[in-house]
Amino acid sequence: MTYLRVEWIHNFEGEPVEMLSELDTHRNEVRKVERFRDGSLSFAGPQGASGSTMLSETPLPDAQDIASDPQFHVGKIDQDEFEHCWNAATIAVAA
Repeated sequence: MTYLRVEWIHNFEGEPVEMLSELDTHRNEVRKVERFRDGSLSFAGPQGASGSTMLSETPLPDAQDIASDPQFHVGKIDQDEFEHCWNAATIAVAA
């Protein structure tokens, strides 16, 4: 698995400012966490989703392609960091 963090620089109300994705070997999203400007989290994965978060229907481009758009800052994260955010998102929604 590959883990990716994408920061989205924008002023759109209600849209996420950060997206963390778990990708399989074909770059398909397996799980995703979205963080919003107010600090709230939502998620999407095999067991369901919260809010408007959805998994991409197509493989994600590689990090360089995403980063070529100046509104996106891209970086890799490790599995532990993704799991921490995933747990925070799924617990916050369940509460």
